[in-house]
Amino acid sequence: MFALTERPDAHGQPMTRESEDNPAARSDGVEASASLDPSVHRTLADASRSAGDELGALAHLIAAHTLDAYASGSPDARVAGLCDVATGYFMKGDHELAARWYELVLTLDPDVAVACQNLAAIHASEGRAALADVYRERAYRIQRVFVEETAGSTRSVLILCAARSTGNVPFEALLPGTRNRRIKYAIDYAADDEDTRLPAFDVVFNAIGDPDIAAPLGARLARFESRCARPWLNSSAAIARTSRHLLPALLDGLDDVSSAPCVRYEAPSASLGTLLTDHAITFPLLARPVAAHGGDGLVLCDTIDTLENRLSTQEGAQYLTAFRDCRSADGFYRKYRVIYVDREPFPYHLVVSPHWIAHYFSADMESHAWKLDEELRFLQDPLTALGERAMNAVTAIGQRLDLDYGGIDFTLLPDGQVFVFEANATMLAHYERGNGVLAHKNPHVQHIVDAFEHMLTRRTSS
Repeated sequence: MFALTERPDAHGQPMTRESEDNPAARSDGVEASASLDPSVHRTLADASRSAGDELGALAHLIAAHTLDAYASGSPDARVAGLCDVATGYFMKGDHELAARWYELVLTLDPDVAVACQNLAAIHASEGRAALADVYRERAYRIQRVFVEETAGSTRSVLILCAARSTGNVPFEALLPGTRNRRIKYAIDYAADDEDTRLPAFDVVFNAIGDPDIAAPLGARLARFESRCARPWLNSSAAIARTSRHLLPALLDGLDDVSSAPCVRYEAPSASLGTLLTDHAITFPLLARPVAAHGGDGLVLCDTIDTLENRLSTQEGAQYLTAFRDCRSADGFYRKYRVIYVDREPFPYHLVVSPHWIAHYFSADMESHAWKLDEELRFLQDPLTALGERAMNAVTAIGQRLDLDYGGIDFTLLPDGQVFVFEANATMLAHYERGNGVLAHKNPHVQHIVDAFEHMLTRRTSS
């Protein structure tokens, strides 16, 4: 799924002081946001202003004017201002109020796709998957093409996205709106003849970076690609090769590079043991759902019984991967991430974790200065941090992947080899808060963004 706005992070702006101190007032305000009575909104506008909540006052005044226009049958009746109100709360992280305003928008005009998109995002973030699916389906039945542009944009980028699921390359930092007119195309909902009616564009960025998400769209993407005369970033063929179970074969033959054997398990089978043996997978092993990232659904299975119990409770295909204990000599697990732009490696982060599932948040990186110092040394001088042998291996992996944008998560083994956990196009690169403890990462993120911009310039200059 993708939305016209970025999802708010955990550092959204606070609610008004009155709402914090008086939950009942907050509840009444949320409920009243859905009112179709303009006078109710004018009353709430006055109350909000008295409480010092200028945003709330403006929101209710916009609602009152919008409802007046619809009630009078005015030809100028529009919900755009009301939708902006909802999006303002959405960006602040106030999902409860945002949802109410979006629902009011859809009551007046049921065909506002962005309202459906962001309601889907809100419900998904709250764990209401079924309701999120309803709004997501509704959004992309209404609209498949979304154009974002600013006065300063000088390039038009067509971004191919899969709207039915996650798995798109995070591109907010890579394609800043100040430079790029972003044309988002939900191609999985679009008929072939819609391709000919797209706005003009200079380059295509295939953001359907998860090979498991891209696979069912293979024929559709191939037809589009064969008819496209513009430069294309991240070919479907290159993305398909990055499936977890294909990775060992993809990297085979590279000096100082290894990865764990992996098999894709499609359906219950009496020959599970034979399947594992045929692919040289022994216990313990890792089981995870296909198209899953960030450790979602990842479990460690020590025995065949544990694995069979796991598989019996899961729907859909699973990846089964041999587990390798990659602890460093000090007892910590290290996961390096390198981003490739036009096949050139750029360091992005290092996680130092006491647990084999090494994630930045669970490793509590921000609380340990020595971990951040080690990460900074890697970011500033990856050659010294990894050594020439490993750096050469990392560079060779980028050439073998042949992605215009992608990345790898890996660690260093005691024998000096680069052990690759995963390699694909969906790797996230984003800025940190400028005044936060992770601000040291931002210059290195900027190197990635600058390299991506230079690649776009080269590809579109001919």
